[in-house]
Amino acid sequence: MQDPSRSPRAEAVIDLDAVRHNVRVLRAAAPGAALMAVVKADGYGHGALPVARAALEAGASWLGVCTLEEARELRAGGITAPVLSWLHLPGDDFTEAVATGVDLSVASRAHLAAVLDGARRAGRPVRLHLKIDTGLSRNGAQPADWIDLLDDAAKAAADGAAEVVAVWSHLAHADAPHHPTLDLQAERLTAAWRSATERGLDPIRHLANSAATMSRPDLHFDLVRPGIAVYGLDPMDRQPADSPLRPAMTLRARVALVKRVPAGEGVSYGHEWTTPRETTLALLPVGYADGVPRRLGRDGRMQVLLAGAVRPVVGRVCMDQVVVDCGDDTVREGDRAVLFGPGAEGEPTAQDWADELGTIHYEVVTGVHGKRVTRTVVGDTVVGDTVVGGGA
Repeated sequence: MQDPSRSPRAEAVIDLDAVRHNVRVLRAAAPGAALMAVVKADGYGHGALPVARAALEAGASWLGVCTLEEARELRAGGITAPVLSWLHLPGDDFTEAVATGVDLSVASRAHLAAVLDGARRAGRPVRLHLKIDTGLSRNGAQPADWIDLLDDAAKAAADGAAEVVAVWSHLAHADAPHHPTLDLQAERLTAAWRSATERGLDPIRHLANSAATMSRPDLHFDLVRPGIAVYGLDPMDRQPADSPLRPAMTLRARVALVKRVPAGEGVSYGHEWTTPRETTLALLPVGYADGVPRRLGRDGRMQVLLAGAVRPVVGRVCMDQVVVDCGDDTVREGDRAVLFGPGAEGEPTAQDWADELGTIHYEVVTGVHGKRVTRTVVGDTVVGDTVVGGGA
């Protein structure tokens, strides 16, 4: 294990055992469907490659990414499992993706033509997931354009240029399990899928994200696509203590400086907080450049676990640092402070941050970034505790 005195100034600790636990929970929630672990956005800030490997070990059979570059990283890292990449520009070069067996989503005839050109260049058929817009009005073909897209895809399949693997869509209200749009979107997906089968195609269907995986078994179809739940953050905003999931990321930093400050002194830019008494202040070398939202510094909303107690961050969050009020307690330079974690030791959680900021925990964990935050991976049963890359 790493010597705490030599640990990084700021680090995001990623617990792969938690990832495995979460995937097993999700597998149990959807026993009749295959499971795609979504590892886009560098694994929601957790590291795409280590998370992908852990998820596959725990029972995932597919991986999902957003971009061709993300798919390339998985293949370059030795991942051979099915990978779906779903958000591209029609002018992208799909040759490498097809050549390496990456499944591709298409939502228009022009997009399909570009993908088929990549298949021609690669010299092998492309595996297609045809996306229908069932009500999110984001990506996906409109119903009025669906038949033309299907006809083109069916012709490509007959010509041996493509295999139509799936018909799929995205939910708009999955975090509200009883919202009426869920049933409407499922009906629209099934209608689109039936149109595909009527053309002699045999695709699977997939629709369910994390929330639907955990709460709507009728929407599991052939494949579920959990994302945020893989990382232990509850898709229905339950606190960690009330969720079967285990948060996988802990953000922590070492104390850079401790000093005693008299009463009446302003702290940080703008002097929005003044010491009400003589007190000990601890400086943490992490700020909004590293993913600590500046808004958290308002009104004493941010807290950290430091030296056995939860303590307030005082004054503004700066680009590189925050200040913690420690009162009369003993705190030492080099001590580690936990900014957020699973909550088991009383530390704040990513959900706590999201609640304070009026946002979602997705934004919290994907916002931890920059070369100054070391990503430390633990629970890696293959290579032991490792430090991976430069930024979380």
